[in-house]
Amino acid sequence: MRTGTTLLGSLTIPGQPECLRAARAFVAETLGRDSPCTEVAVLLVSELISNAMLHSDSRHDGGTITTHLIAVPEGIRAEIMDAGGQTVPSLRPVQPGQPDLAESGRGLQLVDVLAARWGYSCDEAATVTWFELCTPATE
Repeated sequence: MRTGTTLLGSLTIPGQPECLRAARAFVAETLGRDSPCTEVAVLLVSELISNAMLHSDSRHDGGTITTHLIAVPEGIRAEIMDAGGQTVPSLRPVQPGQPDLAESGRGLQLVDVLAARWGYSCDEAATVTWFELCTPATE
């Protein structure tokens, strides 16, 4: 971890859709109601875990997905680690004629728009997709 950061908590869940609720609750409880980042963090973690459940090897029997929440000087950082897969996280361009309310293909677009920064790293064992949210300055 980089200087000035604090691990707020970690959660490992099976890579199955019925476990997504536990990850949402973990983020909400760890950040708390008073954090200006909570609602957006819950949404973006949910999107990234959903992507991992669809596209990574974590979706197979015994696969897991781990979420780390980290306090950074500017706000919070969330890291989602999965078992990797055949592809890497990438933004899909909006397709002409794609319905505005399409159910898939928008997760990383949300992350790209709502996060201050995001990215990923991968090796032969895992992919880590992360984002950072900035907290508003207090006066």
